[in-house]
Amino acid sequence: MPNPIFAALDTPDVDQAKALAETLAGHVGGIKLGLEFFAANGPDGVRAVTRPGLPIFLDLKFHDIPNTVAGAVRAVVPLAPAILNVHASGGPAMMRAARDAAHETATSLGVAPPRVIAVTVLTSLGDDDLAGVGQAGPARSQAVRLARLTRDCGLDGVVCAPTDVSAIREACGPGILLVTPGVRPDWAAKGDQKRIATPAATLAAGADYLVIGRPITASDDPAAAATRILDELRRS
Repeated sequence: MPNPIFAALDTPDVDQAKALAETLAGHVGGIKLGLEFFAANGPDGVRAVTRPGLPIFLDLKFHDIPNTVAGAVRAVVPLAPAILNVHASGGPAMMRAARDAAHETATSLGVAPPRVIAVTVLTSLGDDDLAGVGQAGPARSQAVRLARLTRDCGLDGVVCAPTDVSAIREACGPGILLVTPGVRPDWAAKGDQKRIATPAATLAAGADYLVIGRPITASDDPAAAATRILDELRRS
């Protein structure tokens, strides 16, 4: 099976990220660079970490007025991310602006457009957290609601917690891309995630890509950890 693992390089240290990317090439399906890395290193940092054949998920979670988000998307498309994301809670106009900006910019550059996806409910948030900010829960219902909205806006998919994958797949069908953080092997620490599942359970529920950070990157042997997870997936 194709390698569904995107390793999250959640570090502000560009040299560490470069070393991890080199180590993990051939052992994961891609790498994820997030807000911490981008805030510290900017576009030059992304270019430094980019490796041939190793797709990048640029996890910046844009959330602003439509014009600003469109401008931000236009600014990062030249970095050639395979996937980039926005917050679904930014609303339909914002999501459509992001989608259009990605496709228009890619066309003008003569490159393949990134897959634009939207965050539903962060994996660190539970039902009580949503209630605290005035969002209707439970978290799974909110995730499904936002996934439907994302699909209807013409985006490629969503970021969702492992516990929401099956419900979103049932609600939105096979055509929506499901990218899932909060994935933890049985032998790894839970960390600060609340709604988690194992890689095998998440993939079986209908996820397309698994974003896995600390179980791989904090390991003494990141390549071996990634290989162990992939072997477990292939046996399941």
